[in-house]
Amino acid sequence: MRGGAGGTGALKCGSSSLKWACVLSSGSCEGNSVERKIYIPLNKTAPCVRLLNATHQIGCQSSISGDTGVIHVVEKEEDLNWVLADGPHPPYMILLDGNLFNRLVMQQLKGTSRVSGLAVSIAKPNPPQGFSPGLKCPNDGFGVYSKDYGPQYAHCNRTVWNPVGSGLSYEDFDFPIFLLEDANETQVIKQCYQDHNVPTDGSGPEYPLCAMQLFSHMHAVTSTVTCMRRNSIQNTFSINPETVCDPLLDYNVWSTLHPINSSEKVDPKKEFIMVATRIDSHSFFWNIAPGAESAVSSFVTHLAAAEALHKASDVHLLQRNIMFTFFQGETFDYIGSSRMVYDMEKDKFPLRLENIHSFVELNQVALRNGSILWMHTDPVSRLNATVEPQIKNLLDILSNSSVGANVTLQEVGFSQSLPPSSFQRFLRARHIPGVVLTDHQASFQNRYYQSMYDTPENIRMQYPEGLSPEETLEYVTDTAKSLAEVATVVARALYRLAGGANDTSAIQADPKTITQMLYGFLIKMNNSWFQSIIKPDLKGILGDDVPQHYVAVSSPVNTTYLVQYVLANLTGTVVNLTKEECLNPEKTPNAEKEMYDYAWVQGSLDPNSTSRVPYCVRSTVRLSKALSPAFELREWGSTEYSTWTESRWKEIRARIFLVASKELEIITLVVGIAILVFSLVATHFINAKADVLFSIPRDPGAVAY
Repeated sequence: MRGGAGGTGALKCGSSSLKWACVLSSGSCEGNSVERKIYIPLNKTAPCVRLLNATHQIGCQSSISGDTGVIHVVEKEEDLNWVLADGPHPPYMILLDGNLFNRLVMQQLKGTSRVSGLAVSIAKPNPPQGFSPGLKCPNDGFGVYSKDYGPQYAHCNRTVWNPVGSGLSYEDFDFPIFLLEDANETQVIKQCYQDHNVPTDGSGPEYPLCAMQLFSHMHAVTSTVTCMRRNSIQNTFSINPETVCDPLLDYNVWSTLHPINSSEKVDPKKEFIMVATRIDSHSFFWNIAPGAESAVSSFVTHLAAAEALHKASDVHLLQRNIMFTFFQGETFDYIGSSRMVYDMEKDKFPLRLENIHSFVELNQVALRNGSILWMHTDPVSRLNATVEPQIKNLLDILSNSSVGANVTLQEVGFSQSLPPSSFQRFLRARHIPGVVLTDHQASFQNRYYQSMYDTPENIRMQYPEGLSPEETLEYVTDTAKSLAEVATVVARALYRLAGGANDTSAIQADPKTITQMLYGFLIKMNNSWFQSIIKPDLKGILGDDVPQHYVAVSSPVNTTYLVQYVLANLTGTVVNLTKEECLNPEKTPNAEKEMYDYAWVQGSLDPNSTSRVPYCVRSTVRLSKALSPAFELREWGSTEYSTWTESRWKEIRARIFLVASKELEIITLVVGIAILVFSLVATHFINAKADVLFSIPRDPGAVAY
């Protein structure tokens, strides 16, 4: 069924079914375009798209011309009977209440030809039972535990980390599924359904019916192995190659407490404390990844700890260096961390694995029960007589650093494995003493892991009513205060681990900085603080949409840029250089470009004018590739490294319209053919008799005698 063929009924601005339609439509309903008179576009939607790995394809797609169906609203499970059995007008396009978007319902819809697509409305409030379309055992098979290393812990045998996980994000659906982000658009669809599609007394409604068409055809199929091979063939033999899929990739962000030469290898004798966290998230729908608890809470705490440590007066005297690392793509089988380990092993990174003295990772930390923060270690490496004392020392330093704070660090039982974490990729390569800090002792506290509901509300961010955007940016929430306590403990522990011996009471994370970061990364990127700390040519990344933290295929993504410049702002130094000197440090004496990165940033607005006061920031912040080694090695079927790719597509769009009955469409077609035949016959007749019908009469004045 094609939308163009069925679009015989126009949706008028004056009709009760579409009182909002003229506002939502990209153009006026009274315009000249026939398409605008027939279709109402849905502009605020997010599609489910196709992702692929070495063995599978997951996600959704439509047919090449889009999929169309009569709309049926499903707000309770009983409503499914009409779609699956009773309704006389299949296929149906379902408007599904967010509370019913679960594995049980989706498996019913997946097994029938009576469903052509799905539009999901957001549940408000968040589903109380929790919702996670991720796996129960995230990144299974790509961590450290396997048949050769701690087999008793492999595949989450001892601890199911994400018990709410339904695995929906890892299913393959052969029909399109879209998320409706705008409540007004959802209401328009419901009103159209009420006016045209509601069954009466158990019998089907009369035509015209309200229908929906979804376009999300994907170019890639089967697996990463297949699509990358097709890419390779296209690039080799085609004059105009057409890429069908792209690897998920971006950049890791990293910096060091003491500057190092980024173009040379660090002395093997120098020791580093590595602090790590992830900065990406995911959900069922493309680029809908708020990740409040799964990512933002940890990397914001990490940034605040880095700032607090840089402010310590004797930080330059510390014996060991500290490396602050923010990994991208960790949601997809540890893309960022596996790449950094690979680069360290292949001498493509300034540090080697041998330089890492110990490892501290911040995982989900915003949903603590009371004051407790849990310390997870690897039970297998602790059996090593050399590593165990080092891990014990690490745990003691962390525990002692929390004395007098509102955070209590407790060790998880010795027999429990590490939770899903970047640290596991480093353990695969080398026995490194390390700890992962989380707010959960066993299973995740986060009931919305890798979902669209992992929002500021999930980590209890609350603001008083009536605040302006600037006041909201500055308002210190209880969540910010809680995370500041965690950042303070981490910063003090890092100081001790690096060899600091002085009193640590002055090392204190700033709750105001954290509240600004939470606002910027979760609510509105386009705020005055973010505007002031980025380069002028990057101001376009600060859109007005709600921030999302999906790794994507174009890089760097907005999150990476902002983490980079926030870290530079919090840990760097303002230097007295002109714009030209800052942009070309290699031409500036004593700039030490190999040791530092220089950025000319916009600065704050001048209080007395509308212009900004730009300045130059010098920092040790760098970017490194977060592209899986599988693509570097062209091992697209790898089981060692992540192989995730994203399919390309031509268009993503959704629209609604009124569809006529089949009988009327056939009558219209027959009448049209009849008119065409009559026109051809009439044209032939007129053409044949043209000399008679259109002869020029003789001029009566031209008579010959």
